Amino acid sequence: MSELSQNAPLKILLVAEHASAAFGGEALVPFQYFKRLREMHVDVHLLVHERTRKELSVAFPHDLDRIHFVADSVVNVWCHKIGSLMPDRLAVFTVGAMSHFETQFRQRRLVRALLRQWGFNIVHEPIPVSPKLPSLLFGLPVPVVIGPMNGGMDYPPNYHLDGRFERLVVFALRWTSAFWNMILPGKRQAALLLVANKRTRDALPAVLRSKKLLELAENGVDLALFTPASARVENETLRIVYAGRLVDWKRVDLLLAACACLSGKIKFALDLIGDGPLRGALEQEVRRLSLAPHVHFHGRLSQSAIADFLRSADVFVLPSMRECGGAVVLEAMASGLPVIAANWGGPADYVSKDTGILIAPGTPGEFVSELTKAIVRLAGNPEERARMGDAGRQRVAALFDWRAKARALLNIYEGVLKSGTLEMELMPR
Repeated sequence: MSELSQNAPLKILLVAEHASAAFGGEALVPFQYFKRLREMHVDVHLLVHERTRKELSVAFPHDLDRIHFVADSVVNVWCHKIGSLMPDRLAVFTVGAMSHFETQFRQRRLVRALLRQWGFNIVHEPIPVSPKLPSLLFGLPVPVVIGPMNGGMDYPPNYHLDGRFERLVVFALRWTSAFWNMILPGKRQAALLLVANKRTRDALPAVLRSKKLLELAENGVDLALFTPASARVENETLRIVYAGRLVDWKRVDLLLAACACLSGKIKFALDLIGDGPLRGALEQEVRRLSLAPHVHFHGRLSQSAIADFLRSADVFVLPSMRECGGAVVLEAMASGLPVIAANWGGPADYVSKDTGILIAPGTPGEFVSELTKAIVRLAGNPEERARMGDAGRQRVAALFDWRAKARALLNIYEGVLKSGTLEMELMPR
């Protein structure tokens, strides 16, 4: 690396397929990194897909010259149409990956032009978070940082919701991931790979395990948006909130089954925030279980509206059985809520015994029984709810503040440019 690149001021290019608070999920990661780095007056640009232009123009009206777009292509359009007819996970691994690679192929050409025009000295690809998916950002004249990646998990033993063909396709793609990362060597040539946890580190293809790796949590929280209620109110009715997509692996059906067990034991109300292909089936299940007076569907809401719901709630529940991350868990904790979740994947990384209740994913019947007990326990112990809520807010503030993560990123960039190695502990665990 030249002495000029080591001593020059940081000029960063973030490259992502999407950057969006409205999309949520992994798209929130580059959105927040760009936002927080610009708040720190860092010289950073963002290269993303055209479909988020409207949102980004509203969110960053004074930084429009720093945001660059690639347009929708015929491949993107048809992959989306075909994917909408497929099981979600199969679509992500097949036509979703095809659409991503086609977008990144066009982004790679634009990256080269932007490097010449703006003189960036580091490129960061924060998403996609899949540890096995190859990257096309190779052969660039500046160092590339990729991640934090987060993955390497599957369903618990009793919860396989995908069909045999879907499992076969996913297995084949995972098994051949080392080959694809040889052919498309973006991650092999990267200056540094970031991983969210040991699970993801272990899931990297064999050709990447000798790379320089650093652990950094994928998700974060906007502590100014997600805040506890100014004063706790003892509600006669326990307010339970779920937020997330209405898809099979989120297992909202198990939450509804637990609510059916609650009837006659406690007064409760369940707010379901989010939308998805299972909404109709879940609404029918609510009617079948005679839960209509208790359960309310609110559809997809803005981040600020979700924050308002969380502030007015008593308990947050996430029964998901395949959650690599789970940013909404951190948002609930930041809002001062105790969390009940499956002891599997991301929520198990975030929730401690001081901040909530983790339930082992035994059989569905066992899970429903334990979930019911956990809700009843917290319903009858407002002091415990308050202690868990306070501890959750403190934990999130210490470990998952987006501003702190942006400062950690600056340390990463500077370390890569100066020596290519990092000796410091970036974020406490």
